[in-house]
Amino acid sequence: MNFEETYLNDNILDALYDMHFEEMTPIQEKCIPEILDGHDVLGVAQTGTGKTAAYLLPILSLLDDGGYPDDAINCVIMSPTRELAQQIDQAMEGFSYYLDNVSSIAVYGGNDGTRFDQEMKGLRGGAPVVIATPGRLLSHMKVGNLDLSRTSFFVLDEADRMLDMGFSDDIMQINKLLPDSCQKVMFSATMPEKIRELAVSLLHDPVEVKIAVSRPADKIHQSAYVCYDPQKLKIIQHMFRGGDLQRVIIFCGKKERVKNIAHELVKMNINCAAMHSDLTQAERDDVMYRFKAGHIDVLVATDIVARGIDIDDIRIVINYDVPHDSEDYVHRIGRTARADRDGQAITFVNDRDIPRFQRIESFLMKEVEKNSLPEGLGEGPEYKAGAAKGGARKRNRGHGRTRHGRQGKDGRNRQGKGGRNSRKSQGEKPTDSGK
Repeated sequence: MNFEETYLNDNILDALYDMHFEEMTPIQEKCIPEILDGHDVLGVAQTGTGKTAAYLLPILSLLDDGGYPDDAINCVIMSPTRELAQQIDQAMEGFSYYLDNVSSIAVYGGNDGTRFDQEMKGLRGGAPVVIATPGRLLSHMKVGNLDLSRTSFFVLDEADRMLDMGFSDDIMQINKLLPDSCQKVMFSATMPEKIRELAVSLLHDPVEVKIAVSRPADKIHQSAYVCYDPQKLKIIQHMFRGGDLQRVIIFCGKKERVKNIAHELVKMNINCAAMHSDLTQAERDDVMYRFKAGHIDVLVATDIVARGIDIDDIRIVINYDVPHDSEDYVHRIGRTARADRDGQAITFVNDRDIPRFQRIESFLMKEVEKNSLPEGLGEGPEYKAGAAKGGARKRNRGHGRTRHGRQGKDGRNRQGKGGRNSRKSQGEKPTDSGK
């Protein structure tokens, strides 16, 4: 479906034209009309499916149409990390290029007092769109820097990651300050029970859209070592013996394990760093900068890095432990083989994780190649066929609706556009940075 088949306003369509956005992704096709029609939306889609545009485009179009107070915070977008907030803000710059009265302010921690003061001025004066991490927004709330009583749109991006990082109470505290009329949109890459409970608490009669997790790219060479836990570090030592260690991420499920592995790798003289939620924002920024710049060869990380971080030249992803489900597996190994590059994904499967990994193989619809253990490590567990029960999970497809002539929350009839206005030709065109 083409963007021009929706009733996004002409200023938004002009920006999309200049950015060479034409065909909508499935999540955009299902979510944009529903948000334009005033519905709360619960979207389930993995990173890379275009979900940022799925909520930004309709909200920006509605704000540009007018009817919202100039001195209010009209939209709040919550992000679990500073890095994702920056990416949303970057996308906002491109999409809002032709919108004269719609701007954004990004609010996140890890900055000095000068930045906090700048944020305070923007929030107190009323900002059309605020993109924020929960902790930083609460800091401003506690000193009276923002009023959410007239906010019209509230978006939770990467909601599952926010809950994993302990932001549940913060989200509910912020939600209490929103008016009953506020339209809410929530996106999550997975749908565990805790996300379902959060959706029930926050959303009113939401339209639910699920986009099935896509399988990993064929150019990712996937393999696994079936091993016992004490053998894992020895396998890594064997793998890194050649010294060609550039651009490697090792994913672990728990931050304590991240710390221990990073410590052991340093003892092996491997140039590595750890990334986990106990680090301050400034420390995380420094680690990511050094890794992207090539000053660090190996990054040991929790799933905080698995989503929403654009690093295009990762060569190897190692799952130190088996991810909890297929979605997490896809997110992790999707950090490699990007931008037309090849990559490797290697998973360590201990005896307890064999059934879980077989469920992932069932989802992949193929058996992942099993590597032989390095000489001298002894035998690993037996990989018994059929240990996984139930096969791949069934996933519901998103559902569409008839949209023409529907009335939104504000009482306005929204009709599809029949034609295009002449395009603005003066000035610099927006870039495609918001893709």
